[in-house]
Amino acid sequence: MNRFLVGTAVSAALALSAMAAHASCVDPRGGGPQGSPFVLKHTPRTPFGGHNAAENIVGTWDVVYTTNPSTAPSGEAFIQWHSDGTEWENINYPVLNGNICMGSWKALDQSHVTRNHVGWLYNNGIVAGSFDETEVDEVAWDGNSYTGTNTTTLTFSPVPPVTTPMVIVLNGTATATRIAP
Repeated sequence: MNRFLVGTAVSAALALSAMAAHASCVDPRGGGPQGSPFVLKHTPRTPFGGHNAAENIVGTWDVVYTTNPSTAPSGEAFIQWHSDGTEWENINYPVLNGNICMGSWKALDQSHVTRNHVGWLYNNGIVAGSFDETEVDEVAWDGNSYTGTNTTTLTFSPVPPVTTPMVIVLNGTATATRIAP
């Protein structure tokens, strides 16, 4: 009986330690955003000048994320969308957990784009799983803002004696303002 209880306790401790893993740039549970030493103030801009979402999304953006059901920000990032269909993000999550993400994007129609992020989850600097974030954004007609919804799937690698990965799905929103060149 004691052997069973010790085995159960060890299994539970190992499984719970995997839950402490933090996602690179998408896991709002990972200690939360770090405070910014300054507040970015965006000045009014003239229309960006693109003819559709694919042209208007290219550039550098200040993005604020929320994770449902909360309306409080769960992170703020700088994102660069490139004309070749790639993008990268630097979010205000702790650097030691990883705060740089990369992905790809494509236009869906005249006013919408979709992007996909993949990356690693860490636990004390050791890879503990991976994440996949998909997002659909509506780009404003003037090319100076966008809003969207996202779904992030966190997949934690099993820690023996557990044999199946733990999967957590988070839904949220993104609100972005273009940073002028």
